[in-house]
Order: sequence, then C-alpha cells, then structure tokens
Amino acid sequence: QMHLVESGGGLVQAGGSLRLSCVASGRTSSRYMMGWFRQAPGKEREFVAAINWSGTNTYHADSVKGRFTISRDNAKNTMYLQMNSLKPEDTAVYYCAGHEVWSSGSYYWKTTEYDDWGQGTQVTVSS
Repeated sequence: QMHLVESGGGLVQAGGSLRLSCVASGRTSSRYMMGWFRQAPGKEREFVAAINWSGTNTYHADSVKGRFTISRDNAKNTMYLQMNSLKPEDTAVYYCAGHEVWSSGSYYWKTTEYDDWGQGTQVTVSS
C-alpha cells in the first residue's frame, strides 16, 4: 500500500493558478496509476484527472480540459496538478489517489478503482 500526501492547496481569486503536489511513499510499481479527484460540500467525489506510470497516457474530466494538466515525476515519486484559469466552481477538497493496473485495464474515472488515498487539500476560488 502506498502512502499519499497532497499539498499546494489554498485560496486564489478566479482566473488564478495553483499547482497541487502529491508525494507517494511505499512500494512502487510500474503498474501504478494515479489520479486526482475532488469533492465539494454536499456533492459526491468526482474525477478530475489521471495518469499512468510512464506519463504517456493522461485523462482529464471535461470540466477541466484545457485548464488543468496532470503530470508526474517518478524520480521524485510525485504527481502534480497544474490548475489554471480557476473558477469558483473548482472550489473543493482535492484528493490524490492511486491503484495498480492489471491486464483488465483501469476504470480510472471511478473512485472505487483506487486503493490508496491522500488526506486531501482544500482549494478555494473566490469570485
């Protein structure tokens, strides 16, 4: 099991930028896919972005495409989420998550697919 710790959240005005980081510790694997999810008050946790081990495949929710970019640096065991052109509706607690992918592939957009979760970092976008 991997231990995940997020950082980088904060308060920003609409149109601003933030970069979230997620540091992973524990047994690493080339099968380990990672993702970002977010949860606003009173809402379900939703998929934001995901990335495979090598970084060659990335996926972004339609709501963040063109504004957010997921990336990872395996030498640093760190995943990032660069968030630009932030909107008030992006306000949420952001969680990083990870799971190993086997031959059946990954339902990367589903929370139930992920075994490891961070504690979350608050992002607040003011209008």
